[in-house]
Amino acid sequence: MGRLRCRSAFISDVHLGTPDCKAGYLLDFLTHLDCEHLYLVGDIIDLEALARRHWWHADHGAVVGQLLAMAERGVRVTYIPGNHDAPLRGLAGQAIGGIRVELDAIHEGADGRRYRVSHGDEFDADSIGRTWMLWAGEVLHRAICWTNRRVHTLRRWLDQPYLPLSIIIKSHVGKALAYIRDFEERVANDARERGLDGHICGHIHFGHVRDIEGVLYLNDGDWVEHCTAIVEDTCGAMELIHWSGHRARLGRASRETILPSPAEAFGLRPLTSLPAALVALRTTQP
Repeated sequence: MGRLRCRSAFISDVHLGTPDCKAGYLLDFLTHLDCEHLYLVGDIIDLEALARRHWWHADHGAVVGQLLAMAERGVRVTYIPGNHDAPLRGLAGQAIGGIRVELDAIHEGADGRRYRVSHGDEFDADSIGRTWMLWAGEVLHRAICWTNRRVHTLRRWLDQPYLPLSIIIKSHVGKALAYIRDFEERVANDARERGLDGHICGHIHFGHVRDIEGVLYLNDGDWVEHCTAIVEDTCGAMELIHWSGHRARLGRASRETILPSPAEAFGLRPLTSLPAALVALRTTQP
């Protein structure tokens, strides 16, 4: 794949230090990326996982090295810690190897639109909390990631492209979709109350571009399951892209927003049971 030239890029939920991190794909993305400003929108290094078990692959170190090299050659790199790297929030206002640490940020697009950038864990519903529901969700998520690793290994052996298994599972579970929609509404409402044009976040591992009553909700997804990022072109258009063995466009927000079926984006047969919002979303920007 050729160079990916853009004005700014947003990635989150990398979870370096865990076996599920697709560091190889991320390293390839960063190597091809040519941008002015890179936002690391939380959960880049999974300090929680590393505290439980020390696990580190050479590719993970290479990703860190690439980020530091980008900052050294003049790319503005802003690190906004999430809930899995929360201890780094104590370094807000400081720089690590040229990478600026902030609690959140206001990004002004090339078209003048203003977005708040944060990890997104502050929008977790009060009902989630530290309860058995959170524990059950973590167990289920680890099970999906475990299965995803094995499916990915098998597909590589069969010379098949990467398939994020969880996007199929989440798209078929009503409660998962309801949680995602509720989360998106809370994020959009907060941006509206702040008088902003939109919000860019991660956290829920579900990349999406959505206009919610005039407010643009942008989720850059993750590099554990979906290998996605948000990139902004020189005109201010925001695009959600997938990057693995191939590159796919998953959603775009300019004058018109189009979100194709995930099945089409990843080269699968159409999944007719996918919700209409995931099959094709067309909205008009204010």
